Amino acid sequence: MNTTNSDINITILGSGTCVPSLKRTSCSVLIETSGKKLLFDSGAGVMRRLLETGTTIFDIDFIFYSHFHPDHTGELVPFLFATKYPAEKQRLTPLTITAGKGFKKFYDSLKTVYGNWIELEEGSLNISELDNKAADRRAYKAFTVLSTPVAHNPESIAYRIDSLQGKSVVYSGDTDFSTNLITLAQDADLLICESAFPDQHKIPGHLTPSLAGSIAKQANARKLVLTHLYPECDLTDIRAQCRQEYDGPLIIAEDLMKIEIN
Repeated sequence: MNTTNSDINITILGSGTCVPSLKRTSCSVLIETSGKKLLFDSGAGVMRRLLETGTTIFDIDFIFYSHFHPDHTGELVPFLFATKYPAEKQRLTPLTITAGKGFKKFYDSLKTVYGNWIELEEGSLNISELDNKAADRRAYKAFTVLSTPVAHNPESIAYRIDSLQGKSVVYSGDTDFSTNLITLAQDADLLICESAFPDQHKIPGHLTPSLAGSIAKQANARKLVLTHLYPECDLTDIRAQCRQEYDGPLIIAEDLMKIEIN
């Protein structure tokens, strides 16, 4: 349980990718603010990482999906299936899943395979689709979420969480260079940005350290975290590559790393 007085508490649950690794779980982030727990993406290994933070699946209030690739949604089915387990501790409040337009169709497709194994009781699951072609916004009692399309998949969106105290965290999800992300991350207290491959291994649909640094610089982000790191990143000085563009506080993500925003 969170016992700090921070406005927002962030745990990097997974800093890796689809590549199996004992060091890095699939990219995922836990954000806690005003008593609410927000999970961003849920690839393989994320539920175990949650338990390592002292958090159960029943503690999660919201799941936000950046896009539908397996390394970001792979544990959605196990998450929902485990939620139905008739244990002593069960879900007491509805779970809200938020994603870009098309998620309802994606979820319905999963139900054609798994049926009622992943269907929660009526009133226990809310699904919210955000615009995947323009900026969008949802306001909740504990926080506000802003989203914007980014350059990866048709449904891909990045998220910005603004706390009641005015602090902000941006989660890029997977993306190539995106002016939308620069706008979303403007003056953010923390930008959690994918940096999949070193500069010399750039591939379409993903960022590199220098590109992530350029986005953070143009957005005037107060702190930058590089995450979604393929194994090539561990063999390269990605910090130095990012420093070509960004001179602010810089963190290379590791699984179970904690960050506080006051």
